[in-house]
Amino acid sequence: MDIDTEVLPAYARGCAVLGSGGGGPVSITRAAARQALEAHGPVRVVQPSDLDPDALVMPCGNVGTSHVAVERIGGVAEASYLRDAVEKLHGSPVAALMPSEIGGANGCAAVAWAACLGLPLVDADGMGRAFPRMDQTVMELRGISPTPAVLCDERGRTVVIDHVDGRWLERLVRASLEAFGGQAASSEYALRARQVPGATVVGSVTRAVELGRRLPDPLISGKVAAVEQGTTLVEGLGGDAGRLVRLEAHNEYLAALEDGELLAAVPDVIAVLDARSGETVQTDQVRYGMRVHVVPLPCDPVWHTPEGLRLAGPEAFGLTGLPVRTREAGR
Repeated sequence: MDIDTEVLPAYARGCAVLGSGGGGPVSITRAAARQALEAHGPVRVVQPSDLDPDALVMPCGNVGTSHVAVERIGGVAEASYLRDAVEKLHGSPVAALMPSEIGGANGCAAVAWAACLGLPLVDADGMGRAFPRMDQTVMELRGISPTPAVLCDERGRTVVIDHVDGRWLERLVRASLEAFGGQAASSEYALRARQVPGATVVGSVTRAVELGRRLPDPLISGKVAAVEQGTTLVEGLGGDAGRLVRLEAHNEYLAALEDGELLAAVPDVIAVLDARSGETVQTDQVRYGMRVHVVPLPCDPVWHTPEGLRLAGPEAFGLTGLPVRTREAGR
């Protein structure tokens, strides 16, 4: 599969949905990806087996707050700075890029950078969705070293972080963002092609395209009846009249409950779509009176393992004492 300007809209919509209400605004990186594809041609999407087993795969994306990204768009030079630094640190050429997270803006950023560099994009990512922390990746679960990690900006100012684990990487990167003005391009958890099948969410690029073309049926369709301190109430309309679903959110939507029953919860994806435009509604965009569809999507099975739940399950986000989800509700 190639990602070109015709496939890009579906891919971008799928990335937005997999953001689970977070991951940053896709509109900006979608425009950057379109410009890069028009200038440099389509991006080839490859399977890990298409690459030499020792080929170096560079995860990449932006890190920082979404509010900064809206005002500080950045450029495409970051891709070259990241690649050059990663190649120097690992002693071999980068053979392919991979989104650090498929959910949200970083899915499209990886396409833009791959087009600019003339490199393929591996059909995989580190999360299968969006998570707020850099260490909430399958690579972390599988023991891939997060360092040496590289941060840079559009002017080539570069920071290398080494000899730390994932939690310390998260701390040091967040501390560095102030000097970068709130946003930086990053690459961490670099790995070889032979490691990709067992240490990433394989097939996530293809899944984003498929989701962008066709979404599953919504959990509920209705209007936003109340929004307060991370809790959103959705009152059903039409065929869902009489229902009331509560959404809990931080950076992403974390849980959906109805009459004391858990309908969906992190690490699974909960997407909220504007019923009129079809665009995703991020957690900080929800407003009273909006007509919305709430769509649940299963995450990669790795996140429902004991170690996956410890890293990215409800309790990792401070949600304790949730009711047990039924099999039907967890569709």
